[in-house]
Amino acid sequence: MAILINRFEGIARKMTNTLYRTGRSGVLNRARDFSCCIVTAGCELLATADSLPIHVLVGPDMMARTMMDFHPVLKRGDAFLHNSPYHGSSHAADHVILIPVVDDLGVHRYTVLTKAHQADCGNAMPTTYMGSARDVYAEGALIFPAVRVQENYATNQDIVRMCEMRIRVPEQWKGDFLAMIGSARIGEREVLSLGAEIGWDRLEAFCGQWFDYSEKRMAARLAMVPGGTASASSTHDPIPGTPPEGVPVVATVTARPREGRIEIDLRDNIDALPCGLNLSEACTRSAALIAVFNGIGGDIPRNAGSFRRVDILLREGAIAGIPRHPTSCSVSTTNVADRLTHAVAVSLAQLGDGFGTAEFGAFLPPSSAVVSGVDPRTLQPFVNQIFLGCTTGGATPLEDCWLTYLHVGNGGMCFIDSIELDELYQPIIVRDRRIIRDTEGAGWHIGAPSLRVEFGPLEGEIEVSYVSDGHINPPHGVRGGGDGGGSDQFRRRPDETLERLEAATTVRLASGETIVSICCGGGGYGAPDTRDPARVSQDVMDGWVSRRRALDVYRVALTEAGSVDVEATAQLRLAAAS
Repeated sequence: MAILINRFEGIARKMTNTLYRTGRSGVLNRARDFSCCIVTAGCELLATADSLPIHVLVGPDMMARTMMDFHPVLKRGDAFLHNSPYHGSSHAADHVILIPVVDDLGVHRYTVLTKAHQADCGNAMPTTYMGSARDVYAEGALIFPAVRVQENYATNQDIVRMCEMRIRVPEQWKGDFLAMIGSARIGEREVLSLGAEIGWDRLEAFCGQWFDYSEKRMAARLAMVPGGTASASSTHDPIPGTPPEGVPVVATVTARPREGRIEIDLRDNIDALPCGLNLSEACTRSAALIAVFNGIGGDIPRNAGSFRRVDILLREGAIAGIPRHPTSCSVSTTNVADRLTHAVAVSLAQLGDGFGTAEFGAFLPPSSAVVSGVDPRTLQPFVNQIFLGCTTGGATPLEDCWLTYLHVGNGGMCFIDSIELDELYQPIIVRDRRIIRDTEGAGWHIGAPSLRVEFGPLEGEIEVSYVSDGHINPPHGVRGGGDGGGSDQFRRRPDETLERLEAATTVRLASGETIVSICCGGGGYGAPDTRDPARVSQDVMDGWVSRRRALDVYRVALTEAGSVDVEATAQLRLAAAS
């Protein structure tokens, strides 16, 4: 089993390597915002190596089923374009190529999928995240519910022309489309070769045994979670289309260790809103599973077998549930999805020490915005999402934050852009990128400090579109841990004055102006005055924590040289305990 699962994961890695090296847009070839996976003919998730959890935990199974429902007769050489959030995808900006792997006898054996976030998907505004879209029609993106784009390996050029007419950067999109086709065809070729080598019946037997093994591993781990029920909520800041108090996301978690099961009830959430924050069913389920896998520890395989032990209860028409058309799910992979993950993670932390995680920071500040305009160097239009940095990592019961996590649904898999490359590919100049001291979520294990990024147009104008969260509701710590730093954003005028900007908007920056982006930090896990003093000393040396904060929050006294004053620290902590 170990050999064969590594063979399948190796195929998925070949697919990701192909897309990373051939994708045209920066969101693919610099930030790596894409995923590749393999599902069985029975639409069960099998292998997801090096993929984003919010893309692949749930969704590939649903999209493969949609492909089979809409196209009962599948043939070798077929390929399907899919991005419908009502049929298993995440949001319209994530284009998916599905290719059925059909053997020499015409039997459908597996489906390979390549999912890639698009720099532009035809939205009414030049962004792939439209938090303000009141419905899918206002969003404006092209929607493809498992549409056949290749037959007998030949591309349907009618569909390509439709996309080229709607998408702002048609050559860039077409390059990404061809890269996705190439990635998925690599997967098809390799799975066919594996079937010829091992035998299709033997591979089918392996899949069944691998799923059973994974389920047993999951059941054994869930048997260690303290039994009981806990509820928690995490609130998204208000934006246009939401209530003035924001969007609370509620989860109730029931652990049944004797059964080796866990239940996540999401039915007590508000109805879908007239904005783009609503979750697709795939993202709702994936976000809940992310919290479970992050919060129970251990190297449990992520596949259809382990998923059998998690029961997720949803309500149709809820903001975190099953959306009805024409509800907009434009920002489905990030903002409210992250809040859902937090609610489940905090619930797990309430069940017992050593489980759950602190809240990770909220996402989509201007440092991760979609930038667009006309490049004065070439006089050509440009659209791309930049990834200039988000820290946001939350603390876990096992270790400190992952500093450059980006956001909890991405799983730390995306890359941070090189400043030099972003300045080469877009007409922008980056003035500043640095950690903000004393913004970490204090704790036994610490959350990430916030990051400050400032950039603006090289010359002329640019538009910056973002859907920021976490200013009013910063990431919370758990089990005595402190909160992480909140987000903020400003316009810097040529006279150096700062103007606070809205949380979700498109900003037009003129020549000489910049936008200042402050991303969230991450929450801490456990009481700060239980943190290893040597680690606090190192945090001070690294510049994350000031000496004053070390003394006041962590109760750690330092010598002039920066080492721990053991006796003074012991007295401080004893006094705090009493």
